[in-house]
Amino acid sequence: MNDTTVNQIVKKLHKRLGLECKAGEQGDQRTIKSSILLKDHPITLVGQLNFIRPNRIQIVGKTEIDYLDNLGKNSRSDALTKLYSEDLTVMIIIADGESVPHDFLLLSDQYHIPLYTTMTTSQEVTNHFQYLLGSVLADSIVIHGVFMEVMGSGILLTGESGIGKSELALDLISRGHRLIADDAPEFSRIAPDIINGACPPLLREFLEVRGLGILNIRSIFGDSAVKPSKYLRLIISLENLTDEQLHNVDRLRGSRRDRRVLNVCIPEITLPVAPGRNLSIAVETAVRNHILLQKGYDAAEDFIQRQNRLVQKSLV
Repeated sequence: MNDTTVNQIVKKLHKRLGLECKAGEQGDQRTIKSSILLKDHPITLVGQLNFIRPNRIQIVGKTEIDYLDNLGKNSRSDALTKLYSEDLTVMIIIADGESVPHDFLLLSDQYHIPLYTTMTTSQEVTNHFQYLLGSVLADSIVIHGVFMEVMGSGILLTGESGIGKSELALDLISRGHRLIADDAPEFSRIAPDIINGACPPLLREFLEVRGLGILNIRSIFGDSAVKPSKYLRLIISLENLTDEQLHNVDRLRGSRRDRRVLNVCIPEITLPVAPGRNLSIAVETAVRNHILLQKGYDAAEDFIQRQNRLVQKSLV
């Protein structure tokens, strides 16, 4: 799992939410550790002000300000002492355009807990932070291959080094599909059943093709030939199969199985590599067929049922 800091998160959301630091800027290197979710702390990463189940990032909107204002002096002091004495709080955001209470300013500077304000609603602030933290702190893995968008779906081309992944990718790009990452795409689980794939900054837009060297795909094919990220929907494994292995491939359903990526099942298809075989068309067709399967249509099952109907008709 990854860690991040308050400063890194604020940089990503500063313009979108109009965040302004009012106090506690000394604590902008406070770390948000996703590993804390695996321990016994009854916390979430971000949410509206909660003293019972404290959040790492506490969002304080109009409702929470009104609640605190209605507390007696001692009760308010106890509440804020609990909020600031908890070692879990790394950041506080005053949302809904509310004015910052004076005691918040004093305590934020005292405990070095960054205090930000925004005109954005507390719910929208929560949604933005939850989405960003879900991406930044997600489980991640690097899988060797070429990650592409084909027919609108995220497709990972895998196989042994030198089998022709880059050449296939180049052919697909020339046919209008888009490159996301070559060689070392990074995948992260951003939801229980969603894997997002992206490219490390150093490798973005580049594709290595043997004999041609490093190519800048954006410069050669234009902006539309590259894409920053995509959800992983299908893995296509290129393999050199022996005659015996080819003979054992299911003629009806092909070589299709599930592969677990960060504990999410992703369909994987094995495509045999052979001289003269048009793999780009095979990949496009595999993606089209996968889309049909997702919609509930199974060509193999349709063929079997048609054959059964024909047999039954001949027996009448």
